[in-house]
Amino acid sequence: MNPRDKRPGDRRSVPRPGRPAGAVWYVLAFVMVMALAQAWFLAPAGRQMSYSEFKSAVRGGQVAEVVVGEQAIRGTYNRDVNGSRNFNAARIEDPKLLEELDAAGVKYTGEFVSRWLPEVIGWVVPILLLFALWSFFFRRMGGAEGGVMSFARSKHRVFAEDDVKVSFADVAGVDEAEQELKEIVEFLQNPKKYTALGGRIPKGVLLVGPPGTGKTLLARAVAGEAKVPFFSLSGSEFVEMFVGVGAARVRDLFAQAEQKAPCIIFIDELDALGRARGANPMGSHEEREQTLNQLLAEMDGFDSRKAIIIMAATNRPEVLDPALLRPGRFDRQVLVDKPDVKGREEVLRIHTRQVKLSADVNLKIVAARTAGFAGADLANLVNEAALLAARKDKTAVEMRDFEEAIDRLIAGLEKRRVMSRKEREIVAYHESGHAIVATMLPDMDPVHKISIVQRGFGALGYTMQLPLEDRYLMQRGDLLNQLAVLLGGRTAEEIALGEISTGAQNDLLRATDIARSMVTEWGMSDALGAINYDGHKRNKFLDITLGPERGPYGEDTARLIDAEVKRIMSEAHNQARKILTAHRGDLESVTRRLLELEVMEGQELRALLGVPPPAAEPSPETTPLPSGIQ
Repeated sequence: MNPRDKRPGDRRSVPRPGRPAGAVWYVLAFVMVMALAQAWFLAPAGRQMSYSEFKSAVRGGQVAEVVVGEQAIRGTYNRDVNGSRNFNAARIEDPKLLEELDAAGVKYTGEFVSRWLPEVIGWVVPILLLFALWSFFFRRMGGAEGGVMSFARSKHRVFAEDDVKVSFADVAGVDEAEQELKEIVEFLQNPKKYTALGGRIPKGVLLVGPPGTGKTLLARAVAGEAKVPFFSLSGSEFVEMFVGVGAARVRDLFAQAEQKAPCIIFIDELDALGRARGANPMGSHEEREQTLNQLLAEMDGFDSRKAIIIMAATNRPEVLDPALLRPGRFDRQVLVDKPDVKGREEVLRIHTRQVKLSADVNLKIVAARTAGFAGADLANLVNEAALLAARKDKTAVEMRDFEEAIDRLIAGLEKRRVMSRKEREIVAYHESGHAIVATMLPDMDPVHKISIVQRGFGALGYTMQLPLEDRYLMQRGDLLNQLAVLLGGRTAEEIALGEISTGAQNDLLRATDIARSMVTEWGMSDALGAINYDGHKRNKFLDITLGPERGPYGEDTARLIDAEVKRIMSEAHNQARKILTAHRGDLESVTRRLLELEVMEGQELRALLGVPPPAAEPSPETTPLPSGIQ
């Protein structure tokens, strides 16, 4: 079979383990043939008789001639006896046998038996069988699919130039990163264009960005456009329990890549391998550091004229070793960020190529309602909408299916559980408080939907706001208004019911986190000034904290920080109370309508409150997107 006829991802020129070696079957067939030959050719022919019968036949003159062997006697009768003239008898030590044969006039001869066949069966065949078994187990131990003796081999997957079917036409929403990588393709296709002027081909390209933004897809697209082999593996596949295995795998990877240059080596999740050395206070991982040292040496040592491009992806660039990021190793760092509204529309068009869409589906509206979605999230959205349409036996995916899929991904799975009248009333007042405060505050994202239907993990209701445009900065006034909206639900319970419930737990958690960040990270407290008290870095793309939980400040400063957080929260609470007290009648009207409908649209809410639509009212062309759940 031609190697190019193999499926993508198959390893090349490597026998597949798990099947018995052919030599084992050959040996077993040989043993069977020899056993049959012994049974057929060495088995004596004629009638079998006892030694006493043989002596009686000799004395009776019935035997014409015999052949005396070491263990058997074969003879011939004078005439047919029981339909046969031949007979066989086991020999017994009898000194008078020859005398009796002479007396009866029987012609007798001796027999010389060759022992080569028993020797072959008794010695050679077991040796061949042991050799075949040894060869079989040695192949299994040294197999490329993870055998015991293959731990020093790289576990990469090789895609030939014809196997990579991805191109830049399959990538959308990351125009800047795509433009940067198109130059890499030109390097691989025409390296002399740059080397002729004295330029040097970049050795490494590091793709950084949040999860699901298409970093791996971009790397495959580069290989597909350049038509070069593509070596793909994860950073965690280098390190094993054996010391020195990771370094050996790095050497093996680069050795194979040099044989297939020009090519691309892609290392996914580079932070699993390239974490900064000595950063672990509990002691370094010696094997991982040796593997990293070997990778650094290989990136310095290989010849750039061979057009081997090393690409890597990570969503934690801040933990990488500085030696990896210096020029001459990963020369270029390309940001692959979440797409904007235009990019989301392009991504949706790619993922809906094979989906039957109804005429009412407007991907611009879907893109506008999915702020913060990465490429993988949008692919999941399209799939969820298709599944929902199929569940309802539809012939095409409708806009309503996309709306339901968005609600499902943002708020969680809808749960139709029976709630008591009192609890439904509490939830309705809570969500109405969020919605009224969000609508009455200036410059807030308009409310898109209010629901008291249970969704997700313990969410008894939600209020969805849709920003009119993508936002990248928040001012202090915006944050204070957001705090008032978060506390609006709890405040509505206080005003309407005179009691509070546990339903505001998530609201308080999010509000407290924003208020503390305003004080310790963003310098938005007049009492503490423009100082960062956080004391540690935050991951750029993941919602995790690096370093200690508390910054380097004293107890007096800690008390002042707590006092400022409490002051900000109290002011937000008072602002929400002021708004809801002024609109006490509207709070009752919205709550009763919500208890009746369970789900209320933003247009109806604004109509009940007598508030004009926002300047950029959602329309079929410019519908805003959901920003989260309160």
